[in-house]
Amino acid sequence: MPKRKRYRLDLQLFSGEKTEKATPKKREDARKKGQVAKSAELSGAVVLLSAMLSLSMFGGYMKERFMTLYTDVFRNRMMLEITPENVLQLFNQYGLQILMLLAPLLGITFIMALVSSMAQVGFMTTGEGITPKFDKINPIKGFKNIFSMRSFVEFLKSIFKLVLISYLVYSTLWGEKNSFVSLSHVSAEGIFNFAARLTMSLGIKIGAALLIMALLDYMYQKYEHEKNLKMSKQDIKDEYKKMEGDPLIKGKIRERQRRMAMQRMMQEVPKADVIITNPTHFAVALKYDGSQMEAPQIIAKGQDYVALRIRELAKENGIVTMENKPLARALFQRAEIGDVVPADLFQAVAEVLAYVYKLKGKKR
Repeated sequence: MPKRKRYRLDLQLFSGEKTEKATPKKREDARKKGQVAKSAELSGAVVLLSAMLSLSMFGGYMKERFMTLYTDVFRNRMMLEITPENVLQLFNQYGLQILMLLAPLLGITFIMALVSSMAQVGFMTTGEGITPKFDKINPIKGFKNIFSMRSFVEFLKSIFKLVLISYLVYSTLWGEKNSFVSLSHVSAEGIFNFAARLTMSLGIKIGAALLIMALLDYMYQKYEHEKNLKMSKQDIKDEYKKMEGDPLIKGKIRERQRRMAMQRMMQEVPKADVIITNPTHFAVALKYDGSQMEAPQIIAKGQDYVALRIRELAKENGIVTMENKPLARALFQRAEIGDVVPADLFQAVAEVLAYVYKLKGKKR
């Protein structure tokens, strides 16, 4: 029994299953709409860690500034007369000092927040995200979003974050239980130092833990983003058609352009001085005007059916047709419409034109 040939059929073309990676255009369109892989957790963790690190580096500077400000209030400002001018001057001076006090903290956290955002999505400005969309207040769609897989994952992340932070706070405080007991015998400055050290330790631990979680969350967001951008093979075909145009329409446009070019070329045939033929395969129409042209010019050429049409038009308009197989083939292959005759063919073309002028009684 002869074997039957089996043909593979790609069912993805019919199912519409999204299995293909997104094209550059799809990614660019999504980026313009503000759809990028970004973790808000990462920016928050980086800000918290940078704030703790800036406090550890500039804590002494900030403490000195704060003590100077606090001392100045009680020593020099308490006895001032309360007038609008004095109050305004006081606020201006203290506002500048508070700004200088907080400058290291604010500057570092702002720069690190900007760096973390740029590292995730690069430089991006779009107003798509703030444009009001009334479909977002659709209660049915909102209900579906509440019970979607993405919402469930976000809920699990929040629970895990809460448990992790609670454990870190509990373990850190429990580890310092002996220090808490002895605080009653410590001076006010010692209590302040203990609280600052405990706060820094707890902040760095929580920040480091949140940073690890944020990196994992960023990987998950990137995975989800790539999954949402996936396209079916039909989507890719449709996108290609939109970018390049429908092949059928483009073919029709090219065919129409060819017909128009052919029509313009045929309109030039009656202006020719001579038609050089193969005799049946090629036909080249030449024109020469010594007052305007430096060399004879090819105004029309064709092969097979087009060559036949050129010969017919030449016959109808009384144009001389001469058979010269090598010359006709050389002109057809080496020159385009509108070009002058190649230099090495001048002699052969000149002899043909001389013969034609002789027949017509023209002068060169």
